[in-house]
Amino acid sequence: MARNVPALNRGLDILELFLDGAELSAPDVAQRLGLPRTSVHELLATLAERAYLAPVDAFPVRYRLGTRVVQLGAAFSNQLDVIQEATVVARQVAAATDETANVGILDGVQVVYVVKVESSRPVRMVSAVGRRLPAHCTSLGKVLLAALSERVLADRIPADGTLSAMTPYSITSAKLLHEQLLTVRRDGLAVEERESDQDVCCVAAPVRDHTGDVVAALSVSAPIMRRTPQLWQDWAGQARLGAAQLSARLGHRPSENGAAGRS
Repeated sequence: MARNVPALNRGLDILELFLDGAELSAPDVAQRLGLPRTSVHELLATLAERAYLAPVDAFPVRYRLGTRVVQLGAAFSNQLDVIQEATVVARQVAAATDETANVGILDGVQVVYVVKVESSRPVRMVSAVGRRLPAHCTSLGKVLLAALSERVLADRIPADGTLSAMTPYSITSAKLLHEQLLTVRRDGLAVEERESDQDVCCVAAPVRDHTGDVVAALSVSAPIMRRTPQLWQDWAGQARLGAAQLSARLGHRPSENGAAGRS
């Protein structure tokens, strides 16, 4: 088990003193936490320098919460909104297809599953809420990678590199992945066939926020044995529809010329 960092714990203890909107001085903090004043002054100065705390204008030796805390709170609130709205839409997609609906976000070169709604005919799949998978092995991940700028994508996955495989069907050539992502950008749809699970196929579409940026992806996953050309077309349509509905819930409004937004 990883060791707790005492200095970080003390810094967090200090921040938590301000949760009720208090304005506190170094002596106040030292007294409440039983810490040496020298350590408290150093911690307060560091927190203020990073904008987690801010001096009170009329009383510069007293502190209040800073703007960085507001930014963190807003980021957390936005994440909750995405998950709550995504759950509603994923349930609708799962009901319409009777297959599993997933919503994921990108973290580096991994896709993180934030919502999963099983079909009424559950089949064990590698995805689960909170699980991370290599983005290049999933339809969700391909959608999210395709939304990156060419520069950012090249930094994260150099085109001359090799990629890890989850199954014999996984893409291991970064060059081939880059080529496939061009098609994903063009079509607004990504597919996965046995690349993260040999028994599963998936199709995914991008989810955009009010700025037009891709912030998530929504997919339909199903056992490969149930795939037919007609069902595959239906799943793709539901993935597009669900992604569009979730985008609308997040404030996205397609431009009048039909552009989906920025990528």
